[in-house]
Amino acid sequence: MRPLLDIHTHTIMSGHAYSTLQEMAQTAKDKGLQILGITEHAPSIPGTCDPIYFRNLHVVPREMYGVRLLMGCELNILDTQGTIDLDEFYYRQMDIRIAGIHSLCWQGGNAEENTQGMVNAIRNPWIHIISHPGDGTAELIFEPIVEEAQRHHTLLEINSSSLNPIRHKEQAIANNLKILNLCKQLEVPVILGSDAHISFDIANYQYALPLLKEVDFPEKLVMNHQPDFFLNYLGIPSSH
Repeated sequence: MRPLLDIHTHTIMSGHAYSTLQEMAQTAKDKGLQILGITEHAPSIPGTCDPIYFRNLHVVPREMYGVRLLMGCELNILDTQGTIDLDEFYYRQMDIRIAGIHSLCWQGGNAEENTQGMVNAIRNPWIHIISHPGDGTAELIFEPIVEEAQRHHTLLEINSSSLNPIRHKEQAIANNLKILNLCKQLEVPVILGSDAHISFDIANYQYALPLLKEVDFPEKLVMNHQPDFFLNYLGIPSSH
């Protein structure tokens, strides 16, 4: 599988990443990508950009060095109600909207309550992708999450970065295998995420790919080499 897109990446604007927008786009071109998502952290993450960054996204060209850019955000699911930390005014400025649970700003409960929070985020019509649902930050029940993702055409991410041993996310492998097996069983597509915080890691799926192989996950259900399928599935216009 030759990757043609990477949707979950961060630039220096997220505060703890190390490459500029143009460096990221140039690297995406060098790696043969057709689509690059730039998804800076939303305001609940310490040190990230001010909300004014997102209201000014209109100044960014949506094609750079021959690569289509999807400018968006990695929003935060804040609680078991599925509250998201920006509102519709900002969503309208974005091409792509990811939402995930981060320990720095998550107020959780038990597994059932946490699951309901993620299900509610999936039901949010603005959300395209759930980032790293399997990383173990919150205890979750994956069956209803996969079923709801299928119902709403929301993609679940297999996040390669969270599988890196240096991250010490002890539940990540087992959780992501559960997600992949459920998605395989129900024929629900997934997206691999590099979660790149430096340009060199764009489309770096080295920790995710072995899990796909382990469960014999169908290539047709992986979005990263199918740009048209990706855009159509999420209802994103194919031209910009």
